[in-house]
Amino acid sequence: MTETTEPTGWRQRAKARAQTTGARTFSALSVRNYRLWFVGQGISLSGTWMQTVAQGLLVLELTASGTELGLVTAAQALPVLFLAPWGGIIADRFPKRTTLYLTQAVAGILALVLGGLVATGAIQVWMVYLLACGLGLVKAVDTPTRQSFVLEMVGKETLVNAVSLNSTQVNLARVIGPTVAAALIATVGMAACFLLNGISYFVVIAVLAAMRAGELRSSPLAERTRGQIRDGWRYVRSTPVLRTILLMMALIGTLAYEFTVSLPLFARVAFGQGANAYAAMTALLGLGAVAGGLYAATRAIRAPSRLVWAAACFGATVLLTAAAPTLPLALAALALVGFCSIQFTSLANATLQLEARPEMRGRVMALWTMAFLGSTPIGGPLIGAIGEHVGPRWALALGGLAALAAAAFGATVFGWRASAAPTDARKPAPATAEASD
Repeated sequence: MTETTEPTGWRQRAKARAQTTGARTFSALSVRNYRLWFVGQGISLSGTWMQTVAQGLLVLELTASGTELGLVTAAQALPVLFLAPWGGIIADRFPKRTTLYLTQAVAGILALVLGGLVATGAIQVWMVYLLACGLGLVKAVDTPTRQSFVLEMVGKETLVNAVSLNSTQVNLARVIGPTVAAALIATVGMAACFLLNGISYFVVIAVLAAMRAGELRSSPLAERTRGQIRDGWRYVRSTPVLRTILLMMALIGTLAYEFTVSLPLFARVAFGQGANAYAAMTALLGLGAVAGGLYAATRAIRAPSRLVWAAACFGATVLLTAAAPTLPLALAALALVGFCSIQFTSLANATLQLEARPEMRGRVMALWTMAFLGSTPIGGPLIGAIGEHVGPRWALALGGLAALAAAAFGATVFGWRASAAPTDARKPAPATAEASD
């Protein structure tokens, strides 16, 4: 009797654990508005990665210059660097769904224009610069608004899960987008990548229209006052957790997250490959991040020391990639890079949103946008120049060392171990931080 009941009980317990883990991993998808958003973002992000791959190859085709590629990437990020604080104010002062209608429409039009220019053969490098700059202007407003809109859809109880699923989705799109882009470029040409990306933005507009406004947990809008940008800087500077996370992200974002510049050169120079190898690198990076995002989604605990270890592991895997002697080994290492990077970004993003006061959340996420995306005008050309003149392996290695330096800096504030009990993101935040939510 024992021989028949024990295996059955073991299977039942395993099934129950699997169901519990699955429910915890995808808990944010129980919210209807977030489910709609998740679908729309999946389509749009795949289009974005299609355009990213096509734009990088387009610039190399027009100029054959890694420095030019870095400068185009910088042109797209430069508006984010300088204008994201104003974008954060817009996110704090105006209804976020209304703002997203506008930013998605403008971004879609810019992608369609670029696709039309490529399709007609009229494209020139200066046009790529101009349209990249225009997209950067949109991102300066769209990114902090979109980041802080997630909390309004799901609430603070499942924010960590939602942010982790968002990160997973970004990187799943990193797999799908480049794969589709490589197929399109090989069959119908680059223009299709830009045109389909333009259409994808209007899918997001349809998703926003389908949401139930009454189910959104809108944050109180900030009033118009003088010195709002200065107030945001002062608030972050006086809050050690926010300040440290943003400084870590600035260092990593400037030198490590320049894969759109370093990987095309890595594929072309280090291994003598073209679009297929670059797409494979991007895809493996994304697959690793998908696995990392799903793992992060099951973890409701957010302790600052985890940020330190995530940054350290990220840096170590980037260095491993830079040293890989063959393409298969580089692809395997990039999967590890993706897994480790998502541990850092998802936890850092969620911690910033949960720690920030509601009326300051847009401005805090604007600074996150500056650190993550806006740092590219500095890092993009530098990594591109190093990759072109010194070697792409050295460009990647610099990013790995930057991540290790960020981990060391974080350790001086947070320590390598949690000095206090970890915060459970499923519990309500302190009343001082979320009283008006």
